[in-house]
Amino acid sequence: QVQLVESGGGSVQAGGSLRLACAASAYSSSTYCVGWFRQAPGKEREGVASIYRAGGITYYTDYAKDRFTISQDYARMTVYLQMNNLKPEDTAMYYCAAKPRCDSWSQTQLYRYWGQGTQVTVSS
Repeated sequence: QVQLVESGGGSVQAGGSLRLACAASAYSSSTYCVGWFRQAPGKEREGVASIYRAGGITYYTDYAKDRFTISQDYARMTVYLQMNNLKPEDTAMYYCAAKPRCDSWSQTQLYRYWGQGTQVTVSS
């Protein structure tokens, strides 16, 4: 069982930055994929970025490539999402999730473990 706890959300003005953190209780292996997802009101949950714990290979959705960076502290079992130049359309609840391997990394239904989420609000 993997328990995930997100932190770092908040309210910022457009152009600001936030760093989200996802701390895990334990991973049964190094081959887990840890992803960040977001869900805005009235919209489906969508993938933002993922990282493969073994080796740190990263994956991004198109809109996140230029402004967001996913990284990890392997020893602390914590994955970060650095978000820069935030825009009002980035407003959403942000979740981290974990599953074995990163194939089809953006498909939410494949993730086994989820955190409770952290709210990000960007004002114009």
